[in-house]
Amino acid sequence: MRRGILFSALLLVGATAHAGVVINGTRLIYQGEKKESSLGISNPDEIDYLIQSWADDGDKKPNKAPFLLTPPLFRLDAHEDNVLRVIRTGGNLPDDRESLYWLNIKSIPSSKNQAGVNTLQIAVNTRIKLIYRPAGIKGKPDAVADTLTWRCEGNALVVNNPTPFYMNFQSVTLNGHPIAKATWAVPKTETRFALPASTGSGTVTWSIITDYGSISQRWSAPVR
Repeated sequence: MRRGILFSALLLVGATAHAGVVINGTRLIYQGEKKESSLGISNPDEIDYLIQSWADDGDKKPNKAPFLLTPPLFRLDAHEDNVLRVIRTGGNLPDDRESLYWLNIKSIPSSKNQAGVNTLQIAVNTRIKLIYRPAGIKGKPDAVADTLTWRCEGNALVVNNPTPFYMNFQSVTLNGHPIAKATWAVPKTETRFALPASTGSGTVTWSIITDYGSISQRWSAPVR
């Protein structure tokens, strides 16, 4: 009986599936010597979208992110492309290490319907990392990712990152056990990740996401 009711309800409302807006990158590295950076977006769909964009500081507070996205609100027609420009507007950012912010790109589908067809339109907000890299920092994170050192402290895995780069992990394993909450290592400091029970010390293996969104080689080191 319940299955029949559910099936009837699904027939009454048809949710139209779309490919959605495509963001041309998994992160944006803002080079400090440049006046602005840019990010391409594409609409492969048959419908138009309203695009809203902004930056935040990780706590979802746009006014605390010293970056302006332009255009902040625009229409992206079907099968069209556009470019978001990201401009630094100030902020007392350190010049000896990277700073991490977030780009938000919300795509709101148009409400154009075919006659007699019910559709479910869902706005999707995509967040990607905005990494500000000061002009004085040279090189790439994957060139120095092997300098990370690791230790166990109670129920935490502690990584020391002596580099000026955010190390965005693709994977971290300890004795072959994935550390699911290992996200990134903050530059020039220690970052702690909770360990599963009974993991113990041993050997840690890690890989990172490069500037281009690809996966780096894997490194291994003993855990002190």
